[in-house]
Parts: sequence; structure tokens; C-alpha cells
Amino acid sequence: MARIRVTQVKSQIGRLQSQKRTLEALGLRRMNHTVEHEATPAIVGMVNTVKHLVSFEEIK
Repeated sequence: MARIRVTQVKSQIGRLQSQKRTLEALGLRRMNHTVEHEATPAIVGMVNTVKHLVSFEEIK
């Protein structure tokens, strides 16, 4: 299964509580923090929810 690398590029200050919780669920704690996850439908859905706050790329 494919993996994706997710990096938080914008601050969560002033965002909705649900967006903050999504970032926390992805494991992102601060700006420029990077995590890797399996590209399951649940993870991809969470990334799409906060795509304006993160950058992501597929890892081969």
C-alpha cells in the first residue's frame, strides 16, 4: 500500500476546533512537523479536510 508524507505548513491558530482535532489525529503538533502514514481512505479524507493547512506527497 502507498504511503504519504504530510507536513503542516500553516498555523492552526484561529481555525475551527474540528480542524485542530484533525491535525492532532494526524500526529501534527507544530509548524513544519512531518509525519508519514499509510494512504488509507480514512487518512486521505483527513488530509483533504485540512489540505489548506498541510502539504502532502506520495512516497514510493
